[in-house]
Amino acid sequence: MKLMLVAFFIAVLISSLLIIISTLFSKKTILDREKASPFECGFDPKNTSRVPFSIRFFLIAIVFLIFDIEISILLPLGLITNSIPPIFWMGTGGLFLFLVTIGLYYEWKESTLDWIT
Repeated sequence: MKLMLVAFFIAVLISSLLIIISTLFSKKTILDREKASPFECGFDPKNTSRVPFSIRFFLIAIVFLIFDIEISILLPLGLITNSIPPIFWMGTGGLFLFLVTIGLYYEWKESTLDWIT
């Protein structure tokens, strides 16, 4: 019991020491006006809020979210391999990938993915 208590106190001491050292070394001594100003999504909050927003940026962000959600839908398919017949989950995953690929092809043909128009 004493050995566990000593090990616990040593672990707390070492972690506290590391936190203190990292806090001391991470302080920035040079303050830059640009780095100290708030920055959010490329907009300067001190100017007018009625700045035109790029619809291309919005569409690229939506396409990214679609493919991000696609990955989160397809990842669990590997976990259900023992409970569902492989032809079913492979067919479902293939159909889903096919539909997303058709959507990507449509976005490409509409030139939504081009930054320069």
